[in-house]
Amino acid sequence: MQPVHGGNLAWAAAIAGCDSEAILDFSASINPLGPPQSAIAAIQSAISQLSSYPDPNYSELRTALAQVHQLSPEWILPGNGSADLLTWAGWDLSELAATYLVTPAFGDYWRALKAFGAKVVECPLRAGVGSRELGAGDKGDKGDKGDKGDMEAGEQFTIPLTPHSSLLAPPNSGLLLNNPHNPTGWLWRREEILPYLEQFALVVVDEAFMDFLPPAAEQSLLPLVQKYPNLVILRSLTKFYSLPGLRLGYAIAHPERLNCWLARRDPWAVNTLAVAAAIAVLQDSQFQQQTWAWLPPTRSRLEQELSQIPGLQPLPGAANFLLVESERPSSKLQQQLLKHERILIRDCLSFPELGDRYFRVAVRSTTENERLIKALWQITT
Repeated sequence: MQPVHGGNLAWAAAIAGCDSEAILDFSASINPLGPPQSAIAAIQSAISQLSSYPDPNYSELRTALAQVHQLSPEWILPGNGSADLLTWAGWDLSELAATYLVTPAFGDYWRALKAFGAKVVECPLRAGVGSRELGAGDKGDKGDKGDKGDMEAGEQFTIPLTPHSSLLAPPNSGLLLNNPHNPTGWLWRREEILPYLEQFALVVVDEAFMDFLPPAAEQSLLPLVQKYPNLVILRSLTKFYSLPGLRLGYAIAHPERLNCWLARRDPWAVNTLAVAAAIAVLQDSQFQQQTWAWLPPTRSRLEQELSQIPGLQPLPGAANFLLVESERPSSKLQQQLLKHERILIRDCLSFPELGDRYFRVAVRSTTENERLIKALWQITT
């Protein structure tokens, strides 16, 4: 079956006819500089603790996260990846009259909302001054790009909602979005989201990729969480620190809400090794600085090189991935890259608004990026 997430190396290896270790994975947006040595060392030291249960309250980890974000520990709840916590956010959103979902949207948002029967109102993301919908129109049309919502110079994405509009957001409704946005990579300023905290009964902001921006550039809503009890922020430690196999994320929200989640979910959601790695990497300023120095020039170069390939148009992004519009079906490109080059890109078939004319690629090392560019030139020209 066609995977709905990136990083499915078993599926890719079956297509490519090789072992999964031979696949160069551009489909999962994971930091190629990691895992950091601090995490590896912490995991090795924690192996002796495997015969004991983790602390069900995760006091040490919550304290470490609280120190980073300058909050009290009760405002933070670790989870088995941010997807685990998204489930409980979906429960809360399902209890409202409606949930407004900015689309295209990460597939797990649909999973979490549908699991509890939430009423979903789709809000298609718009690009540019003309407020065109991203990916609007016939996905097979190769005509005027302006009709398909592509980014032009000086344009920006806008959240397709009018602040304080009772028509668009009736009382007792929620909003779910991510910033930076996946799959476009667009970063909204904090001020652009702020009005919705007054408009909606519950606002859930997934900031899984916010760590990839240095403190001076990030637009997190964390400074506002104590002011707005209707705000939930979801964060991930697995993408930035290249630890997706450990499954570790956390939510930041009012303690009363987090206590309700804690009562609903299974105990010991986070394993001992993940806790040890998390505490270590939170203090690893060297790895953080290394990533912030590496990403912008590497992403810029990859974007430039992709734009030079006929039939491809990357969209500028603030995260560690790029969304690319393609004149050729992305699923065919994916198959060709797998079979001939053992390279896996992320098709966007799971984003109905994008269909088969977009694909997403992670920003990897310069050498790996060059291998991708060379392969794309070979199969597109």
